[in-house]
Amino acid sequence: MRRWHAENHLVSRIGWMRAAVLGANDGIVSTASLIVGVASASAASSEVLVAGIAALVAGAMSMAAGEYVSVSSQSDTENADLERERVELATQPEMEHEELANIYVGRGLDIALARQVADQLMAKDGLGAHARDELGISEITTARPIQAALTSAATFAVGAAMPLLMVLVSPASILIPAVSIASLLFLALLGAIGAKAGGANIIKATLRVTFWGAFAMALTAGIGAIVGTAV
Repeated sequence: MRRWHAENHLVSRIGWMRAAVLGANDGIVSTASLIVGVASASAASSEVLVAGIAALVAGAMSMAAGEYVSVSSQSDTENADLERERVELATQPEMEHEELANIYVGRGLDIALARQVADQLMAKDGLGAHARDELGISEITTARPIQAALTSAATFAVGAAMPLLMVLVSPASILIPAVSIASLLFLALLGAIGAKAGGANIIKATLRVTFWGAFAMALTAGIGAIVGTAV
């Protein structure tokens, strides 16, 4: 009897990983940028801290709401397509069978084998076969609005807490460089962790997230300095 080796594919992590990386990255960048911008406008440390806390709470709620709405829209579309397939399978089974067979022919099977495969798959789970092979919907890619919302909110809060911590521990005289440098280090760490979890190139991911984080903070600091001087 042949034994099959177990495989642990990283693609199964796509759903929660995307929301986690997006939330943490946005939490660090947006909060650090706000802190640097407010501090550049010559605000007191207490005002900077209040602004950062407000950014954490508002950002986490915004991320949760945004993820829930967007992923719910994806889920609604998937459900509508599945319902359409369910009706077509009930009313036009022969046409749906031929459609599935043609998909397998397009992937390299000869027509006789493609029809045999379609026969067996539709006999077991016709809707599941069409969902996977016609619509591209699978257990891995299925939209999960609540999971995405909670993951994004939680990771945003964790990411935003990092530059806020630097506000608490850094002297006012070096607040801007301390927050900036620490946030870039946090971003680099996040990029490395995300790349490791997803099996991607660690150096490339780390440089990418660090570069755009530095750009966002520099731009916000410049605007804050201009506004502070003008006021």
